[in-house]
Amino acid sequence: MTSGHGTRRPGRILTAFLCALTAAGLYGCSGTTASDPDPTTAPAGRSPLTGLPAEPGPVLAVKIDNVAAARPHTGLGAADLVYVEQVEGGATRLLAVYSSRLPERAGPVRSARESDIALLAPFGRPALAYSGAQSALNPLLAAAPLYPVTESTAPGAFLRSPDRAAPHNLYLRPARALAAAPEAGDARDIGLRFGAAPPDGTPTTASTVRYPAARYTFTWSAADRAWRVAMDGREARATDTGPLTPETVVVQRVTVRPSGFRDRTGAVSPYTETVGEGTALVLRDGRAHEARWSRPSAGSGTSFTTPDGAPLAFAPGQVWIVLAPRG
Repeated sequence: MTSGHGTRRPGRILTAFLCALTAAGLYGCSGTTASDPDPTTAPAGRSPLTGLPAEPGPVLAVKIDNVAAARPHTGLGAADLVYVEQVEGGATRLLAVYSSRLPERAGPVRSARESDIALLAPFGRPALAYSGAQSALNPLLAAAPLYPVTESTAPGAFLRSPDRAAPHNLYLRPARALAAAPEAGDARDIGLRFGAAPPDGTPTTASTVRYPAARYTFTWSAADRAWRVAMDGREARATDTGPLTPETVVVQRVTVRPSGFRDRTGAVSPYTETVGEGTALVLRDGRAHEARWSRPSAGSGTSFTTPDGAPLAFAPGQVWIVLAPRG
């Protein structure tokens, strides 16, 4: 179940109405048609993060655990964006970004990393909910253009689940988290474009991304008009909404290098570089499109283009951006 942002309620009724018309063939909730506008910035009344109808709402990013003991997750189905980041030992964590709608709970919540600061910079000044951070990283988080939301700053926004073992049992109440960060900025243009698919692309039924200690497979579901997510060979589900089904998946090939920080065991934390340029693979509508990405500076958004430089539009709906190591 999801909720609005108080007076900044997203256009959920309009969204539901448009999606209901899909069955009658009157409106494509996930797909696009030849009548769609060229991919430009989202028009008024549509989210710049999903391309779907939504009223402006503040941005809340939540750092989510992703080891086997943390699954199934809660609240991921309501996210506008989900980033996949490499952490210590070659495992991954998720950074879920909410604005259009909020789940009642999200998690399990885990600690922030240095990479999150640069990754969130294009969002303006979002709220970031996390369980904690290495002591040496705290000054950087405090100085970053974001509103930290932790058990220390907003204890009422968190709860512990009795059916999970620590540290995989910490959950967030997103509405309370945003109440603790009332000045969090609304969703803004971060470079994503939505519209009709490019005319080419390779028909693709499944695509797999491997990390040193994690594996993601995205399988096209014509019935869902979306990609079904599997993690380490098992279907990924949310406890509140069922299978995870993003409409667009971006495999963004990036440099992952050692940072100057270590975790509690002494392992070096990796740093994911999201400023620069490189190649990507965009999965939408059952096809794979080779792409290029470019982010000139930490404050700018990331643009995704076809190899010849034309904007590459995503399918309206949830977007997963998998920050995959180059090579």
